[in-house]
Amino acid sequence: MFDSIRSKVVMLFVAAGLLLAPALSVAATKAELDREVKAALADLCEKTPAAKMVAEKAKAVLVFPSIVKGGLIIGGAYGDGGLVKNGEVVEYYNSVAASYGLQAGVQKFGYAMFFMTDKALEYLHKSGGWEVGVGPSIVIVDKETAAAFGKSMTSTTLKEDIYAFIFSQKGLMAGIGLQGSKITKINPK
Repeated sequence: MFDSIRSKVVMLFVAAGLLLAPALSVAATKAELDREVKAALADLCEKTPAAKMVAEKAKAVLVFPSIVKGGLIIGGAYGDGGLVKNGEVVEYYNSVAASYGLQAGVQKFGYAMFFMTDKALEYLHKSGGWEVGVGPSIVIVDKETAAAFGKSMTSTTLKEDIYAFIFSQKGLMAGIGLQGSKITKINPK
């Protein structure tokens, strides 16, 4: 019976790997990453009115259009992104995370972090490698809570340092978390 379960888990990984294989490639150039970041942010704001409202008030937005996460007991996640300020990508970052525990599967998702204060943006610039969950306060808004969040949000209720929206979830892994993700500045070609 244990062999049957193990073979099903292996088949699940193979199927998920084939499903997400195109997402595993990393942006090769700044121009390609610029296009992906701007397209992901535009799509998020178009589909999620709460994100559009927050974007209008944000100092800058750090967008990771494609994070790939996978694991079997031990897991990891990786993706490249860019910081958008005044409609232009001005800096580039990667997001890396490791995890352990009861987990199995592969998943792809994106996220955008809306920096609402100068203090939070300064923390991003000054930290050599920022670990999410340490430093500025973050409110995570996923697809299910964005509608309710948007109804109660006004320019006077946006009091947190950063609002993070998770989008484009695909794959076969339960749960998404940004806690423990390490964000580091990079210099793509």
